[in-house]
Amino acid sequence: MAITYPSAGAGTRPGKPVILITGAAGAVGTAISQALSTDYQVVGLDLDCSGYDWPCREFDISDEDSVRKTLDALAGPYGRKFAAVIHLAAYFDFTGEDHPAYHTVNEDGARTLMRALQDYEVERLIYSGTMLVHRAGSPGERIDESAPIEPKWAYPISKAKTEEILAAERGAIPVTFLHLAGLYDETSAVPTLTHQIARIYERDIKSHVYAGDQDAGQSFIHKDDLVDLFVRAVERRNDLDPVETILAGEPHAVSYAELQNRLGALIHGKDAWLTLSAPKSLAKAGAAIEEKSEPVVPDAIDHGEKPFIRPFMMDMAEDHYALDISRAKHRLGWRPRHDIRRTLPDIVGALKDDPAGWYDANAITKPDWLAETDARGEDPEALRQDHEARLKSQHAQFRWAHLLVAALGVWMIGSPPILTYDSTALVWSDVICGAILVASGLTSAYWRFERARWVTMAAGFWMLWAPLIFWAPTAEAYTNQTLVGALVLGLALCTRPEPGVSPAAAMTGPDTPPGWDFSPSTWAQRLPIIALAVVGLMISRHLTAYQLGNIEGIWDPVFAGTAADPRNGSEEITTSSVSEAFPIPDAGLGAVTYMLEILAGIAGTRARWRTMPWLVMGFGIMIVPLGVVSITFIIIQPIFLSAYCLLCLVAAAAMLLQIPYSLEELIATCQFLIRRKKNGRPLLRVFFTGDTDDGPDAPYRVKDEFDRPLGAVLKDIFLEGVQFPPTLVASGLVGTWLMFTPLTLGVEDRLYDSNHVLGALIITVSVIAFSETGRAVRWLNAAMAVLLIGLSLVLAQGWLVLGANLAACLVLIALTPPRGAVKSSYGSWDRFVK
Repeated sequence: MAITYPSAGAGTRPGKPVILITGAAGAVGTAISQALSTDYQVVGLDLDCSGYDWPCREFDISDEDSVRKTLDALAGPYGRKFAAVIHLAAYFDFTGEDHPAYHTVNEDGARTLMRALQDYEVERLIYSGTMLVHRAGSPGERIDESAPIEPKWAYPISKAKTEEILAAERGAIPVTFLHLAGLYDETSAVPTLTHQIARIYERDIKSHVYAGDQDAGQSFIHKDDLVDLFVRAVERRNDLDPVETILAGEPHAVSYAELQNRLGALIHGKDAWLTLSAPKSLAKAGAAIEEKSEPVVPDAIDHGEKPFIRPFMMDMAEDHYALDISRAKHRLGWRPRHDIRRTLPDIVGALKDDPAGWYDANAITKPDWLAETDARGEDPEALRQDHEARLKSQHAQFRWAHLLVAALGVWMIGSPPILTYDSTALVWSDVICGAILVASGLTSAYWRFERARWVTMAAGFWMLWAPLIFWAPTAEAYTNQTLVGALVLGLALCTRPEPGVSPAAAMTGPDTPPGWDFSPSTWAQRLPIIALAVVGLMISRHLTAYQLGNIEGIWDPVFAGTAADPRNGSEEITTSSVSEAFPIPDAGLGAVTYMLEILAGIAGTRARWRTMPWLVMGFGIMIVPLGVVSITFIIIQPIFLSAYCLLCLVAAAAMLLQIPYSLEELIATCQFLIRRKKNGRPLLRVFFTGDTDDGPDAPYRVKDEFDRPLGAVLKDIFLEGVQFPPTLVASGLVGTWLMFTPLTLGVEDRLYDSNHVLGALIITVSVIAFSETGRAVRWLNAAMAVLLIGLSLVLAQGWLVLGANLAACLVLIALTPPRGAVKSSYGSWDRFVK
């Protein structure tokens, strides 16, 4: 029987059946509208109709009044009879959480829509569902429409509930539920697939791990085939059962392993992409930790976005969705004309042609290097390929280092029986660390598993501390663990390529900070610090050996003992109540610090102020705050312990002299982090992986800075950014005079302790001010001189001490104002060089 349609109102197309499409302005709705517009009068309904080329009414499906008013408004121009209502509007996310919109938009919205349609003649409502409402099958079997409805997570649960509501509320309106496979086209796909592509493209470590059956997979459906499906469902709307469910998708399920290998070949030219199976419980725990690690500051990491892989996904890692589409063939005459395997090259091609646009189109957060190169107008794909080529080249040059780490691991496993340890804890520490080093060394020898170097570093770091924590009873145990630990830590940290550096930081950006006229990270800048740290290390290891009982005494030719107390000053200090208050030998703490300073001084390139901010800041923390702590410990020696330690004084002086040589790099790194933060970059990510910066890109290979006349090299080493003006040198001598008042004046006085403390602080300030960037701190000397004048007037017990103190303070005040010439520029820090 022929179906007649009412005459259309003004602006409509007479005689054409009317079709309503909810969610019409989306990509799928637009494509379906275009396909139906030749034979039907298409009217769209959506929250926002912008960019939609057919008649469209804006409405809110979660608002009952909005739905009814919108339908009433359509009755005039389009009548009250609809050939079909295609219901696409729905809320979706991939968090796995039960978002309120699932209830208000999907479920309540469907109920509201179906109830409002009861006042109209609707030949069929066609609902866009998902195959995920069905219980999954196993590899080798297919599911059909009779498969039980057992959705596993929030989205398909909401879709299943929505179908129940539509069936219950349909009245006389026939309903078709299309259970669709994962959607894709030549440039985009469902999130599971696009994120899998992105992980492989970025060589993310998670791309090599899967917590499920790699033979399991899912069916897909091309957008063109999906549109054809809806067109056929509309055309055969009167030939279907009152309630019809139809599964639709490509019948085969592409397994995870097949996708991995195919994508690896298309993106990186690898025929087989290494994918390791991980225990589901371990993967779920790791995903939970990563999810919970979202920072408090919204834009600290990934602009506050949580990782895509969530714990709930582990429960679906073995789900297999291969479809029996017999009903779609018989009832709709539909079969897919596309195949995901034939379309993958187009999807990957779109990614390589425009990586940034592909990430945006698929709503994936761009990695920093991609975002930065896109912002700079550079070719991200060319940068990625160049960076990968450089990584391979550098890794090949230093593969020996990782193999040496494995060899040292073998040595650590076998060393306890050879050496005298006398400590079960240290034996187990050696064996366990050795096994870890063998595994991490061999793994990191493969360039794609560079991150195993961090495991090596962790083992080496522990080995520096283990002899102190367990109080190594023999010199062999202490020496073996600390030296091998330092060696493997250095091999992992100091070899190329630099660990953890982002492609944008490694491939772009300047060596010299903006506004500076030299790089604070050159070898010339670092050599004095390394040399001074070596001095401190030798002294600290000697003192540690005494505290551990490995040697019988400490060399100290200046502060000798007495017949009544034969211990010299160094021995008195290292066995004092202050030293013994530490749970480990306090000299050993200094030895570890100096060793880490040496390694941190060696690591990185001349651009490490922006490529490895974490290292520079850690380097600075070891030098500046610990230098002040070291000076404090020197201050309290005669006051609280009534003794001096010669080697402690030398080590403290070495630590103090490092401060002016380290300030420039610290300031440059802080300026860099502030600039990147102002540019909207995620601060914590930049801190740990580096970034590019303003200014021209530095050449990959720079001229050897030591390939110059010796005088020029020595000048850079000792005087670049550091000066020794006579005023500051003299200020330091005044501080020394005050610090050793009993020796200089030959008297004991109530003022002595004040002189000693302030004298040491004056020396500290004067040395820090040797750095041009720290020049302003010299004004603290004038403040301390004024303080000492007041203390002298109150505490001095003789005219000699009072006069000497007042004279020293007046000289110090006079020496403070002259700044001297500033030779270099430090960007925004110039205003503080006063």
